[in-house]
Amino acid sequence: MKWLLCLMALFAFTASAADISGNWKGTAETPNGTVERTFVFKVDGHKLTGETVSNMFGKSAIEDGKVDGDDVSFVITINMQGTEGKVNYKGKIEADTIQFKIEVPAVGQTLEMTAKRVP
Repeated sequence: MKWLLCLMALFAFTASAADISGNWKGTAETPNGTVERTFVFKVDGHKLTGETVSNMFGKSAIEDGKVDGDDVSFVITINMQGTEGKVNYKGKIEADTIQFKIEVPAVGQTLEMTAKRVP
């Protein structure tokens, strides 16, 4: 019985969502130059909401956001020269850093971004 309780406790611990609530800032190199992006994340259980602002694309709401353990994913909609497009973010959380892989399906581009928590 003790073994089962320990196993259940371990599973509950590993399945919990990291709390990345707060302000973050990241940069990514693109063919059009460096994109700086700030994030304001709000976590409620496994649900991620908030907004993000970029020096190139302005403000976007975080959609379909999820945090599962140290994995985070969400979608934003950006306006590129008058055309709206979806951008998919998938990241790994490690303390006060998130390593993102960013997919821009409209242009067939994948980027990497490192975001750090802003005190």
